[in-house]
Amino acid sequence: MNDSNLESTPERIYQAIYEEEDARICRDISEEACSNLPHNFFRHAGAMGLSKFAEAVANTKTTIPWLLSSVGAPGWAIAVLVPLRESGSMLPQLAIGSWVRQASRRKGFYVFGAVMQAAALVGVALSLTLLDGAPAGYATLLSILVFSLARGFCSIASKDVLGKTVPKTRRGRVTGLASSFGGFGTLLVVGFLYQLQASEKTYTGLVLMGALLFLIAAFVYSRIEEDPGANEGGANGIAHAISSLRLLIDDIPFRRFVIARALLVGTGLSAPFVVILANRSGNSDLAFFLLAQGLASLLSGPFWGRYADISSRSVMMFCAIAAGLLGLMLVAAELFAPGVVHTKWFMPTCFFALMVVHDGVRLGRKTYLVDLGGASKRTDYVSVSNTIIGIVLLAAGGLAAYAQTLGISMAILLFSIMTFAACWFIRQLPEVQ
Repeated sequence: MNDSNLESTPERIYQAIYEEEDARICRDISEEACSNLPHNFFRHAGAMGLSKFAEAVANTKTTIPWLLSSVGAPGWAIAVLVPLRESGSMLPQLAIGSWVRQASRRKGFYVFGAVMQAAALVGVALSLTLLDGAPAGYATLLSILVFSLARGFCSIASKDVLGKTVPKTRRGRVTGLASSFGGFGTLLVVGFLYQLQASEKTYTGLVLMGALLFLIAAFVYSRIEEDPGANEGGANGIAHAISSLRLLIDDIPFRRFVIARALLVGTGLSAPFVVILANRSGNSDLAFFLLAQGLASLLSGPFWGRYADISSRSVMMFCAIAAGLLGLMLVAAELFAPGVVHTKWFMPTCFFALMVVHDGVRLGRKTYLVDLGGASKRTDYVSVSNTIIGIVLLAAGGLAAYAQTLGISMAILLFSIMTFAACWFIRQLPEVQ
């Protein structure tokens, strides 16, 4: 096969899938970006999918906590692992956004972030191999902090570059395809664990595998063809970042989106409580929940991606209602039909449903935010909203911890109420597709 045929392969695959002329859909990207759309589409999906695969094998909710426990790290270190990973990537994004804004081409920030995430996972593996007890806990948390900050660079850069290189009607499908790839990776991990007698070395190997996947993702992303874009505000640094907070006052659609997104964090934060409830009910096989999570991403990603390209607002609304109803059903089952909760199939099935709607929420709000922000506002939108959500996550985590003292069901009920409240703000958002 000659080089011209190799170069035309992405175009042929893209046209076979979508059967549309690029000119019909490239209304909000440049002509040059439109000509590079097939290649960029699959490079975006490939890099994002590899990153999701990496997060599946080096999961801060499963793999790394298991390793921390095996080396005798203190319980508090395990407890703060997920909040540190999530909030650490969001809280500094006003400052990170100002830095990113100085560059007219921004894919390099994603590459940098992916490489740093790989380095951080190597640090985790070394910490858990060479240290024990509290020192292992401190060293691992330090590595996770670096990992989290690097995720912030990837988060801002990826949304901005996606908006410059892929048109509105294809962005959700990019994310959906990547989500399916990450789900497939999770299923591979489950199969791998079933085939082997899992040991400390096995899980450490998964962390190192995650580092390798991030490096491959960095290479794939570096191949994206990105045109120069606007870099206004870069010279103002932190001052511009702080002034960006005025978007919450002046930009009504954006303010409503941030409030809705803040309330929607309940769909993700409720997942650990579902697992805890299952564990206390006798369904403690973690593999079933890993399998449910992988299947949810694999099967729902393409559906939500196509739906989000039609109306990301509707995706958020539908998934918020579904998550709220699912939470109410779980609470009702725990209170009035505990025998059902103790069955082997009930909790993993509920967890699968929750992961399906959670993936819908994530994909819908990411697509909505990218489409809502124009070329001059997109980076500000991402950095401001992520910083606010970082604060909300810390507050919601503390509130959930208090609710848990009243019972697991109370925590799940709290998150259900939050998702129902999000619907009020979602319905006031304008359509952007």
